Amino acid sequence: MTNAAVWTAVHQERAALARDLATLTADQWRAPTACAGWDVHDVVAHLVDTAKTTRRSFLRDMVVARFDFDRQNAAGVTRERRDDPRDTLAELRSVVERTSTPPAPLGTRLVEAFVHGEDIRRAVGLRGDYPIAQVTQALHLQLRTTVKMGGGKERANGLQLIASDAPVDSGAGPQVRGTALALLLAVSGRPLSPGEITGSGAPELCARAAS
Repeated sequence: MTNAAVWTAVHQERAALARDLATLTADQWRAPTACAGWDVHDVVAHLVDTAKTTRRSFLRDMVVARFDFDRQNAAGVTRERRDDPRDTLAELRSVVERTSTPPAPLGTRLVEAFVHGEDIRRAVGLRGDYPIAQVTQALHLQLRTTVKMGGGKERANGLQLIASDAPVDSGAGPQVRGTALALLLAVSGRPLSPGEITGSGAPELCARAAS
């Protein structure tokens, strides 16, 4: 998949998320998400920060954070989180078309857009509509990237993941079946609703996602 196709999907998702965020109430902006300690407003601020991040600024921020990813992310949220959520939303709209990125595979922009998009939407009872080819690309990236580097390789070890809506059949072991999006969320450490994934390996994957 070309870089242009990746950025097109990312830009479309940022714009779609901005439209959804415009409908939220003040209470929904404060809703807790699957990102520990972050509410919806925090996750939006994080998306703004990462959209503005360049390779140079990432390295600078990591030095300031003493190479602690959690500290670096927290600093970014503090930097971009406005007092009024509507102002943070305005910042998100301003970065919809940006193509800056930290020093990581470009596919991580898809992972971030889809996974954090679902973090937000699921916290407030919404669902996204994501392009299946790009979701599949994001899933394959997570399956070959270690958890330490933000992926989900270890969570899928010893399991066979089969997507019901995409050409994904990865690994060997007890089977886990679900949509490519559900599998992406699970290997990314996100909780799922009952029945989103099935098969003899589903309880194990859910347990790993929750740990």
